[in-house]
Amino acid sequence: MSILNKMTKEQTDRAKRAIHISLGVSFVAFALKFTGFLITGSSSVFSDAAESFVHLFAVGFATYGLHLSRKPADEEHHYGHERIGFFSVGIEGILILAAGVLIIYRSVESMIVGIEIQQLGIGLVVIAISALVNLVLGLYLVRTGRRENDMILVGNGKHTLTDVYTSAGVVLTLGLVQFTGLLIMDALVAIALALFIMNEGRKLITFSMKGLMDQRDPEQHQQILNVLKDELPDKVIDWHNLRHRTTGKTTWVELHLSFNKDISLDEAHRQATLLEKRIMKSVEGDSVVTIHTEPEETHSKTHSMLKGINENEDLERYF
Repeated sequence: MSILNKMTKEQTDRAKRAIHISLGVSFVAFALKFTGFLITGSSSVFSDAAESFVHLFAVGFATYGLHLSRKPADEEHHYGHERIGFFSVGIEGILILAAGVLIIYRSVESMIVGIEIQQLGIGLVVIAISALVNLVLGLYLVRTGRRENDMILVGNGKHTLTDVYTSAGVVLTLGLVQFTGLLIMDALVAIALALFIMNEGRKLITFSMKGLMDQRDPEQHQQILNVLKDELPDKVIDWHNLRHRTTGKTTWVELHLSFNKDISLDEAHRQATLLEKRIMKSVEGDSVVTIHTEPEETHSKTHSMLKGINENEDLERYF
């Protein structure tokens, strides 16, 4: 087994700094939007503030998740703590769905009891400022997350940009209400924004489930296949049983290599190590590669013996 750690302390520090900035700015954005709701009483502004509150809570969890994901493997967690990233993204998606339901409820309620909006001009300014702040933050988080190969930062950045879209919708709605006097548009747009962010939440949950279920990453798979096709060491006869999964920033790869039965153990190990290094360089982020070596002629016989083996049987009788 070979391990390649491409994540430097400087990269880790940049990721932590980014999530801390996100937490502070998210609090400011929520405070601005909630103030805007108190001033205007607008359902669309409430929807934006509710989404920001969910986002603030999600960023807090993401901050914890990022710190935990950076902890090294220990006696209780041999594969490290990176999978918390998928869990963090899933929680964020669930919270977004909950915010959408709350927004729809508030909007329908306002249409039933009557819609009242006050001081639209102030509300427009407050929401516009918060949207600009979140736009800068979201682009920064996505860029930093992709550069550092950190799904928590990327997911948080995309959620922040979703907040920008909802704020833009609110600004447009308040402007149209002020121009036309049609108050019903406030509630209708709030419902439309709720459906939009709920779809974004669904996407985050889907991504989370794929990661937790170890679904194969197609890009990483193709990179590994390219190595096995074009860069096999000269004494490797064949390969099989390729498996890989990505736990976050680390890709774990397993496969079997077949050699001629007359090759020395030292040479087989050297060839396997050479291939491990080539695979590790081909995938993004950190990587762990484990290769099982075996003589070509005995492959089928040996593996057929192990199929359906009972743990209580004496394995030595098969050899």
